[in-house]
Amino acid sequence: MKIRTRFAPSPTGYMHIGNLRTALYAYLIAKSQGGDFILRIEDTDQERYVEGAVDVIYHTLKDTGLMWDEGPDIGGAFGPYIQSERRGIYMDYARQLVGKGGAYYCFCDKARLDAVRAEQEAAKLTPKYDGHCTRLSAEEVEDKLAQNLPYVIRQRMPQDGTTSFDDAVFGTITVENASLDDGVLMKSDGLPTYNFANVVDDHLMQITHIVRGNEYLASTPKYNLLYEAFGWEIPTYIHCSPVMRDHSHKLSKRDGDASYEDFIKKGYLKEAVLNYIALLGWSPQGEREMFTLDELTEAFDIRGISKSPAIFDEAKLAWLSGEYIRTLSAEEFYEKALPFIETAVKGNADKFKLSELLQKRCERLSDIPGQVAFIDSMPEYDAELYTHKKMKTDPQLAKKMLEKILPVLAGIDDWTQDAVHDAMMALVETLGVKNGQLLYPLRIALSGMAVTPGGGTELAAILGRDETLARIRAAIEKLG
Repeated sequence: MKIRTRFAPSPTGYMHIGNLRTALYAYLIAKSQGGDFILRIEDTDQERYVEGAVDVIYHTLKDTGLMWDEGPDIGGAFGPYIQSERRGIYMDYARQLVGKGGAYYCFCDKARLDAVRAEQEAAKLTPKYDGHCTRLSAEEVEDKLAQNLPYVIRQRMPQDGTTSFDDAVFGTITVENASLDDGVLMKSDGLPTYNFANVVDDHLMQITHIVRGNEYLASTPKYNLLYEAFGWEIPTYIHCSPVMRDHSHKLSKRDGDASYEDFIKKGYLKEAVLNYIALLGWSPQGEREMFTLDELTEAFDIRGISKSPAIFDEAKLAWLSGEYIRTLSAEEFYEKALPFIETAVKGNADKFKLSELLQKRCERLSDIPGQVAFIDSMPEYDAELYTHKKMKTDPQLAKKMLEKILPVLAGIDDWTQDAVHDAMMALVETLGVKNGQLLYPLRIALSGMAVTPGGGTELAAILGRDETLARIRAAIEKLG
């Protein structure tokens, strides 16, 4: 049988990192075995629908390379792929299920349901439907339907025994049937609940493997009972543990945790984001950590998915993004970095040379403006910045070094980095000082910063002769 997986998001906001991981794993399971990856939009919860959210889903999947084989925009043999466009399908199957004894009509109004819940809570019982409408005779049901009384269709749960299912990650899970609630399958407005629509759609679309969060483990026995009642083949389940913000809190939209788009806006490379998300709960063979999407497809194995929650470590993502940045050609990095450079550097500095320096020291593109803001305008800084124990410098020594540097640089006519570097190295030898004792004060004088994309000679080359000399004179004056 051909492997078929699906990603079925609800258009309720941005693409959460956990959602993207679900999409990625579903994609990898299908593509690693030559199968199909299906996109389905589950928009039956109209109250939570967010305008533009479907476009975010499309954009995110396309941007990360998770291209679907069937979906709302490209069609396929099992459409439509938007649940609200399938609403006529679900009632037919719900009525079939009633006929098979797996579901029943429930006419209880809100007042009665609230009263039952209140009694159960007072008795310290887990609230669940009390089965009142299961006791209606066929004639009573037909009479109420003839009166056009509002109703829902509920799943009929067995009252004794157990239900078991196998999960590829968590193994065999068994629950007591008595603990299962007769959940609503079709609401009074004629729309299906999430649980029912999923089962029907997954069956009709011939989905073989279902990837979802482990919060659905408790619901899966209900799904299996539906499959069994219809006589349908049960798919393979892959439940993934949550992605955590820390050891106590899950990443969540509600708490404002970052979406995929947020991380891209922060300047992380999309390849690094996708790579890192793959490692949140999945371990490849060996020590390797960097994978392209094609390499992930080749390496992915369900057996590598962990039961344990994954902690989202942004520092690890930053490191991985930096590694990806280092793999780019100078031209590729310049193209990506230029918009960030230009937010801070408006003058005529050599931006390509600047990007070459940044590529060696950058983890995310949004770090760039803060690293290069000094190019256009020197920041205010305290003279004590010249003090550096490792470099063995202080303000007094810095002034002395800058006074020696100024005439040497002023004498360079062919202003290049090599010329500046050679002149400074010759001066170090003449003065008999350590490199850092000369070059660290030069760095501070040119940038007002202890950490910069390049050293003093590189900054001088980018700033140009006139600006370099002017900043050194200003620094000498500042040091008194």
